[in-house]
Amino acid sequence: MSTIVAAAPRVPSSSWPVPEERRTVSVLFVDIVGSTALVDRLDPEDVRAVQRAYFDTVAGVLRRWQGVVEKYIGDAVMALFGARTSDGFDAYRAVRAGLEIQRELDRRALPGGVAIRVRVGVATGEAVVDLAAARDGGHGAASGAVITTAARLQEYAPPGGVVCCAATHRATAGLMAQRRLTPVTVPGRAPAMEVWHALAPAAPRPGRHDGPLVGRRREVATARDRIVQAVRERSPRWVSVVGPSGSGRSRLLDELTRTVDAVDGVPVRWCVAACPPYPDEPLAPLARLLSGVAGAGAREPAPVVGERLAATLAGLLPPSRLATALPALERLLAAPDDTPSTAEGVAWCQEVLLRLAARGPLVVAVDDLDRAAPAVDRFLHALFVAAAARELPLAVVALHHPDRAAALPAAPGSGTPAESGCRVTLGPLAPVQTGRLLRQLLTRAGQPASLVTRLLPLVGGNPGHATAYVHSLAHGTNRAAPPLPESVGRVVGADLDRLDGTRRAVLMAGAVLPPGFTADEVERVLDWSPGRVPPALSALVAAGLLLRHAGGGYALASPALRRVAADRLPRRFRAAFTQRAADVVLSQRLRRADLRRGPAGPAGGPATPAGEVPAGPAPHRPATRRQAPPVHPAGAAAPRPVPVSAASRIEPAAAEFRGGPVPATPGGGSVADGSPRISPVLAESRVAPPTVASPAVESDGPEVRRAGRAPLGVVRGARTEAVPPWARPVRPEPVPDVRPRPVPGLEADELPGPVVLAGTIGIAPGSAPAGPRQAQRVPPPWAELSAA
Repeated sequence: MSTIVAAAPRVPSSSWPVPEERRTVSVLFVDIVGSTALVDRLDPEDVRAVQRAYFDTVAGVLRRWQGVVEKYIGDAVMALFGARTSDGFDAYRAVRAGLEIQRELDRRALPGGVAIRVRVGVATGEAVVDLAAARDGGHGAASGAVITTAARLQEYAPPGGVVCCAATHRATAGLMAQRRLTPVTVPGRAPAMEVWHALAPAAPRPGRHDGPLVGRRREVATARDRIVQAVRERSPRWVSVVGPSGSGRSRLLDELTRTVDAVDGVPVRWCVAACPPYPDEPLAPLARLLSGVAGAGAREPAPVVGERLAATLAGLLPPSRLATALPALERLLAAPDDTPSTAEGVAWCQEVLLRLAARGPLVVAVDDLDRAAPAVDRFLHALFVAAAARELPLAVVALHHPDRAAALPAAPGSGTPAESGCRVTLGPLAPVQTGRLLRQLLTRAGQPASLVTRLLPLVGGNPGHATAYVHSLAHGTNRAAPPLPESVGRVVGADLDRLDGTRRAVLMAGAVLPPGFTADEVERVLDWSPGRVPPALSALVAAGLLLRHAGGGYALASPALRRVAADRLPRRFRAAFTQRAADVVLSQRLRRADLRRGPAGPAGGPATPAGEVPAGPAPHRPATRRQAPPVHPAGAAAPRPVPVSAASRIEPAAAEFRGGPVPATPGGGSVADGSPRISPVLAESRVAPPTVASPAVESDGPEVRRAGRAPLGVVRGARTEAVPPWARPVRPEPVPDVRPRPVPGLEADELPGPVVLAGTIGIAPGSAPAGPRQAQRVPPPWAELSAA
C-alpha cells in the first residue's frame, strides 16, 4: 500500500504556467523480498550499509532510464516515468529499468556478502501530476489509482521478476518479450486484473505494409528521381524523408525498396536498418546493415551471420585483407558498442559498403534516425563523403522526425547541399486520400465502410492515426464515439511534451477554443499580459502544431492534438478557462459575425472598417421567420437596440427551444444530466427587443414583487416601469441540454465549443463537485458537428 505524503501548495512558476496536468504516467514500485527476516539477522549498522548500497543502486538505474524517484517507503522505492515530459516510451523505459535493477544488484557486492532479491511492479494509467514537484524526492507529485495498482502488482511478482498491467503490456507490445500470467484478484476491484511477466527486450521485427500506398505519389517520385540520378550520374545523393510520427515514413521506405529495384536494367541493392528506441548497443544499426550485406535476417544467430558474411566478403576483399577485416567485423556483430574495440570494425563496415557500391548501385537506408546514437550519424556522413570522392553510385536515405534539425550534407565538388541532397516532407493527407485509406483499412478489418464519415474528422490526415482508430474499432471499441487510441495518445503527448511550459499552456488554451482563435483570445483565457502569446503562436506554427485558419486566426494541427491538450487540463483549470472564454471569447466571435452579416455602417454614416467593432449599439436587423416583428404600444417610439452579453443571449435561446423558462441549478453546478454541452441556438447578437404591454406590477418599496408571469420592474419615482428580460442583468447559470440548431449566418467553425458558462464543465471555481457526473469530459460541440 502506497503512502501519500502531503505537500505544501505551490505557486505557479514562469516555467510551468499550468502547474498541474492530467497525464498518462508509468509507475514503478520495487521492494526487497524478505526484508523483515534480513533486518532481524543483521546488526543495525550493517542494515544501514545494505540499505545505502541498495538505494544507491536503484536510484542510479532509475536516473539512467529517465525515471523520477517520487518517494522511499521503508525498503520500497516508487518512481514515475513520463511525469513531466514524455517521449512516448515511458512504459518501455519503466520495464527496462525494472529488469536492470535486479541485474545491477546481482553484480554489486553488498556489505556482509548479502544477496538481495527484489520484486518490481509497473502500472500505466492516468494521474494528476504537480509539474514543479516532479523531481527526485518530490513527495506527493502524482495522485491516482495507478500508484496503488503498481504497489499491488509488485506483491504478485516473482522474486527477481517484473510484472506489468494490461496497459503497460499494450504500450510495450513488440518491444518487450512478455508472458501472460494468471489474472489476480485485487481487493476492492472487479473483475480480476490481467498481469504479464516481462522477460527481456524483444528482437526488432520488420513492419508489415499491406495494401497499396495512398496519397504519397509525389513524395515517392521525388525520392525515386534522386536515387535514379545518383545511379546514372555516379554521384551520391542524400534523401531525407521527414515527417511526424504516424505520417508513413516506414511505409514510404517499403514502397521505395519495391519500386526502385533496378535502374536502366541494372539491379539496385538495398541495405536497410532501423533504430530501435533506447538500444543497448549504440551501433546496432551498423550491425544490421552488415547482416543485410550478408543476406541474414534480423533473428539469425551471430555464428550464422558470420559464416554468411565471410562468404560475401570473399568476393569483395583480397585474402590478405580478408584475414584482418573478418575478425573486426565479427566483433562488431557480437558487441556493437561505441568503444575503441569496435572502431576497426566500423572502418571495415564502411569499406565493405563502398566496395559494394563500386560493383553496382547501392542504397543505404536508416529508419528512425532521430533515435540513433551520434556515432551512427557520423558513420553515414563519412560514408557519403567517401562515396562522393570515389564517384560511386550510392544513395543514402535517412528517415527521421522533424525535430531532428540536421543539415543536408554537401558532397565534395557538388557545390551546395541542395545539389547533392533533398528533403521530402510528409504532410497530412488530403480528405479524399484519407477517406480512401480509411475505406481500405475498414474493409480489411471487416468493419462497415460507413464508419469513414465518423472517423474522417478524427484522423486529421495522419495515416498512423487512421490505422490506430480502425484497429481499436476491430477490437470492440464504441463505434458511436470512438475513444482516442492509446498509441495515438502516447505519440501526440510526446509531441506536446517537446514544448516548454509557455508553449504548452498556449496549446492547452487553444484546445478549449474553437478553430480560428487569436492571440488576444488566448491571452484572455490564460489571463496573461498582452504581447506574451504572439511569439509562442509563431513558434507553434513553425513546429507544425498550429495552422493558419482559413477564416483568420489559428487552429490546432490535428483533432488528436486538440483532444490530448484539452484532456491534460485538470477540472479547476478547465472551469477557469471556460468561464473566461464564455465572458470574453464568445462575445467577440459573435460581434465579428455581426460585422459579416450586418450592413456596412449606420444609415447615412461611414462604413465600419473590416476587422473593427463599431462603437455604440449594433444596427437593427430585419426580422426572420423565427423572430416576430417588434410590437410597440400605441404612440410609443421604437426602442433602441440593447446590446446583450453572451450569457444572457444563450439563456433565452435555450428557453425558446424548450418552450419555457430556463431552470436554475443551485450552486452554479452542472445541469441535471451532467452534460457540459451548450446549444448552438444563439439569438442574434443584438436585436431590437419586442415591446409589449406589461401587466401591472405591485411594489411596496425598492424591491419589486412579481405578479404571475409578468416581468420584473423597477420603481422610478411614482411610476413603475417594466424591464424586459433581455435588459435585466442575468447571473450566469448552467444551460440545459438542448438539441443543436444552426444559426443563420454563423459558420460551423464559429460555434462555441467548451466556452460555456461557469460550472458547466467540471466544477465551478471555489465550489465542491456535486456528483460524479460533473467530472465527465466530452468532446466540444464543433467536434460533434464535424463528425456528423
